[in-house]
Amino acid sequence: MKKMILICIAVAVILFLGIGFYNAHKLQQIHIQKTVTIQSDMQTTFDKVLYLKNFTKWSPFYEADPSQKVEIKGTDGQIGAQFHWEGNNGKDLGYQEIKEIDPLKYIKMECAIQKPFVAAPTFEYSFSKTGNLIKVTQDFNLKSGLIDSFFMWLFGAKKDMEKMNGRGMELLKIVCEKQ
Repeated sequence: MKKMILICIAVAVILFLGIGFYNAHKLQQIHIQKTVTIQSDMQTTFDKVLYLKNFTKWSPFYEADPSQKVEIKGTDGQIGAQFHWEGNNGKDLGYQEIKEIDPLKYIKMECAIQKPFVAAPTFEYSFSKTGNLIKVTQDFNLKSGLIDSFFMWLFGAKKDMEKMNGRGMELLKIVCEKQ
C-alpha cells in the first residue's frame, strides 16, 4: 500500500514537472504588445515617454508603489539617460536606459532589473498619427532561462506582465489627454 502511494506521488511529481517545463519552454521568450490611441498632439505624447522625468506620471509600477525612490542619471531625453528605482522597501531595484531614439517615431529602452529577480527586458515604443489621434504601440520583450521561465509559469508572471503593461498604456493615455 505504501509503495503504491509513493509511486502515485512520484508519477504526480514527474507529471507536474513535465507539464511545467513544457510550458516554461514557451515562456523563454515573452513578447507582449499593447497599443493605445491618444487624443493629443504627437510632441506631447512622444515627450511623455522620452523624458524619464515624466515616467512616474504614467508608470504602473509607481502607481502600485508611490513611495519608491527614483533618480534620473545622464541627460534626460537623450540616449544613455537612465531612470533608477528602488521600491517595495528595498525589494525592487533596477533601472531602464534609453538606447535608441527616432524623433516622433520610436524609442527603445532596456531595463536592468536586479530585484526581486534578475531580468533584462526591453521596451520599444512606436508612434504614428491616425487622423487626429496618436497611436502608441509598446512592444515588451523578455528572454529567460528555462528555470526562470518555470517559476514564471508557476506563478503566472506573464499574465501579471500583460496586466501591468496594459495599465501603463492606459495611464499614458490619461496623462497625455490631460494636457
